[in-house]
Amino acid sequence: MDKKFILNFTPTGMIPTKAMTPKVPILPAEIVVQVGEAVKLGANMVHLHARDLQDGKPTYRKEVYAEIVTGVRARHPELVICLSTSGRDFPGFKERSECLDLTGDLKPDMGSLTLSSLNFNTQASMNAPDMIKSLAKKMQDNGIKPELEVFDLGMINYAHYLITKGLITPPYYFNLILGNIACAQANLLSLGLMIKELPPESIWSVGGIGDHQLKMNAIGIVDGGGVRVGLEDNIYFDADRAQLASNSDLVKRIVDIATAVGRTPWSHREARALLGMA
Repeated sequence: MDKKFILNFTPTGMIPTKAMTPKVPILPAEIVVQVGEAVKLGANMVHLHARDLQDGKPTYRKEVYAEIVTGVRARHPELVICLSTSGRDFPGFKERSECLDLTGDLKPDMGSLTLSSLNFNTQASMNAPDMIKSLAKKMQDNGIKPELEVFDLGMINYAHYLITKGLITPPYYFNLILGNIACAQANLLSLGLMIKELPPESIWSVGGIGDHQLKMNAIGIVDGGGVRVGLEDNIYFDADRAQLASNSDLVKRIVDIATAVGRTPWSHREARALLGMA
């Protein structure tokens, strides 16, 4: 087992609002500050969603992403930055891929790529084959690495298909996200099967939805993988949902668990080398 790991920080997401938890960062300045706090604790990758500056709802606008990336890069120039291309609220390719048009110092290192359609509790995330291939091709053309989002075993099979088409190349980075109501459940068997089916030269992190986040993060650490952690997937600190978490609470807890078993996050430069980035 490698003594170091990817710590992928997910501060905002598309669901949490200030009404649900005042601790979620919405404005670019808030996100930048909380990324900095997570970096101090060991985060070496950040998965960013943008919100509208007026109403706080999810937005695809590259200008908002640019403001966040500018703030993060100024403080943490080697942090691996991934921008979301989620289709939950924006089904069109133009909107979903707009953040991939950022160039120069604003160009993201990675873009999220969910490998199939799926249902969440109250909403569908539509990812048709042509959409997935088009996003993968644009990332490839723009020199942006896909962050492969996997919620069940079939999505890994689709990754193998994309490999045969030459649309994704190694090393592959996978987020294995378990516990969603309509996907792989948060247990050892499901995670083990997913890991077993990953292609060679894969790097993987484990996340969990809601109450499952801590359990799946801990299993990922113990089993030699990385973690995806943050308020995007879980806004509570405890299983009883009595205490709202901050992003720092969630990151610090998993770093403490990792330390207890002799593991530490990669440095930013080490993480970039691991992922095949300059």
